Amino acid sequence: MNRQGRSIISNGLDPEECRVAVLEDGKLREMYVERMWERQRAGDIYKARVDSVVPGMNAAFLNLGDGRNAFLYLEDVKGGKVEPDQEMVVQVTKTARKGKGARVTPRISIPGRYMVLIPGGRETGVSRRIEPEERERLRRIARDIRPKTAGVIVRTAAENVGEEELESDLRYLENIWEEIERESTRQNAPCLLYQDTGLLGRVLRDELNGQVMEIIVDSPEEFASVESFLRNFGVSDDVPSLDLYTGTVPLFEFYGIEDELEAALDRKVWLESGAYLVIDQTEALTVIDVNTGKFTGGETLRGTVLKTNLEAAVEISRQLRLRAIGGIVVVDFIDMDNPEDRTLLTERLEGLFRNDRHKARIYGITKLGLVELTRKRSRADMRSVFTRGCPYCGGSGWVRREENVAMNIKRFLRKVVLSSHCEALLVEVHPEIASTIARDFLRQWEESLNVRIYLGERPDMPWDKHRLEFQGSVEQVEQRSAIFEDREKGRIVHRTDSA
Repeated sequence: MNRQGRSIISNGLDPEECRVAVLEDGKLREMYVERMWERQRAGDIYKARVDSVVPGMNAAFLNLGDGRNAFLYLEDVKGGKVEPDQEMVVQVTKTARKGKGARVTPRISIPGRYMVLIPGGRETGVSRRIEPEERERLRRIARDIRPKTAGVIVRTAAENVGEEELESDLRYLENIWEEIERESTRQNAPCLLYQDTGLLGRVLRDELNGQVMEIIVDSPEEFASVESFLRNFGVSDDVPSLDLYTGTVPLFEFYGIEDELEAALDRKVWLESGAYLVIDQTEALTVIDVNTGKFTGGETLRGTVLKTNLEAAVEISRQLRLRAIGGIVVVDFIDMDNPEDRTLLTERLEGLFRNDRHKARIYGITKLGLVELTRKRSRADMRSVFTRGCPYCGGSGWVRREENVAMNIKRFLRKVVLSSHCEALLVEVHPEIASTIARDFLRQWEESLNVRIYLGERPDMPWDKHRLEFQGSVEQVEQRSAIFEDREKGRIVHRTDSA
């Protein structure tokens, strides 16, 4: 759909998984996902116990509870020393990923709508994205209202906000910290002391800066929560519209987001001109190759190459945000011999990343014609969230995670139920997907969708595909399931009574 401005669309109807999409002029810009089993996330505060200290790594490993360990750099600790079995309050700065534990720090920061409170700190900072004159005004206010026992940072969203609203936000954060301190004296380590607001709340806190035109949710509970958020966080001057989506077509499908998500998992990204990118992620870095593809360009080769590279630069900045790619990125643009063109490309990249919330740095063009850049890691990248190593090729390829395939199937089933009002369904899926659904989701799905679900194992079914074999009354589907099992030996139909 051709929508102008910025939109936030939240698919929070399923308790197993919440997804929030940020669209800009109708195009997917950023995607956030949170699943119910992913309890540990950046911003969470724990009372942890030191398991071990490794001097050779200048680090310690901390027990956060539930068998989860975290990594702490000793240089982050005042005095640079901790002891085994020592208890300490820490905050997750990087979530666990790719076999690595979470990283934590004893330096706590609690973000609000306009301010960030840093207990024990002494600094008074202001976002560098704010113009100098406004930054100085906000710095003066921050110095006046800053608590004696904490530092503060003024966020970008505070631009042109009055002192009363800033002070109210800061007092709210102080109350949170006081409650954390109380809990830290009552609870035994290891334990969770504080968890940041839910996914949609965090996205709204970061994104609501006057540019968001609309918020669309599909959950009545989230609708009420966002209404409260808009009232409490003082965005009345630029309040976006808030709508509850009640259509029978799933929300992300209706707005074309599912298709954009599929495209964001592909290696190849086509540009409007007919040129394309190839994006390859490795453990150490991300490599992007720019190709002219079907683009034949204009009158000169130089003009064709420059136009392709500048167009590619725009899409690369978008893809890094969308795919949440951080770390080292190397881009192989099409070779340009003219120094002016190379300078123009570098300047374009710097401009594109200037307003990126996650700091990026462009290192120019190397002698080999490669552009090197780094981008701060903020969260798990999209590929690791939605896919895993292929179980059939020894990890050299990728398939969607079982739980992600399962959620796609649930959204399909909801659409069928809403359109047909049947009593029961027989769905054919890959055996491993069927086992995952039967074990983890089937009974809950039947209760939430008010329908009996039968899962037929099809070994020849593609991993991430499914097929509605039959729908009707429970008796009819039961009979069809028996036929399905008899059709070929070894096929199994999962039911809730056998799950």
